[in-house]
Amino acid sequence: MADPALHPETRLQQQQQTQPLKRIAIDYNPGACTHCPDSNTITLTFDHRGGARWRSTTRFPYGTFSSLIQCPKGNTSGLNFNVYLSSLEGNKSQDEIDFEFLGNDKTIVQTNYYTTGNGNREQIHDLGFDCSDGFHEYIIKWGPNLEWLIDGNLVRREERKEGEGFPEKPMFLYASVWDASHIEEGRWTGPYVRCDAPYVCLYKDIHVPVGTAMDGSSDS
Repeated sequence: MADPALHPETRLQQQQQTQPLKRIAIDYNPGACTHCPDSNTITLTFDHRGGARWRSTTRFPYGTFSSLIQCPKGNTSGLNFNVYLSSLEGNKSQDEIDFEFLGNDKTIVQTNYYTTGNGNREQIHDLGFDCSDGFHEYIIKWGPNLEWLIDGNLVRREERKEGEGFPEKPMFLYASVWDASHIEEGRWTGPYVRCDAPYVCLYKDIHVPVGTAMDGSSDS
């Protein structure tokens, strides 16, 4: 966590300052992920090879994270596309903060957060647009409180409360496209229909906090 001795105004300034994401790691299927650091763009493709997942190469203890995202076009039933923070994907005691798009309805987005592996804090938000029609900005602000913003508009805020779980572990920035049709027997994202593959999710102007990056090699 951040140095508690920092003046609150200094902490607030650090939480809001961002810089372009320069380096990523690709966790699986690198052929389905294209990264162009010069233009700050990342493309994820879901096709016969499956999807892919990228992440920042460093963790962050707090801060503001943002990306412009255009979700895949066509009938995306069954797929999940997202941007989120996680202390370590695959670790069952992870902390996590999510934006998740559900392929059976591209006019909504789901937010959620986990503390030591415990989630069940999902909320569904009407976007007022089809997330595949163009780029929109999605922002996670993680500090004394949690905030999710879309195109500059606050859609959810969670305050830190004594005795209740709150994300505290340093986290990577992640994004992926994957087949989630097996979750809840297809009730979450719908059945995968594959009729419009390949499905392409575009990320650009990806920003992460300034001056707070930590070594990403730890597995805790």
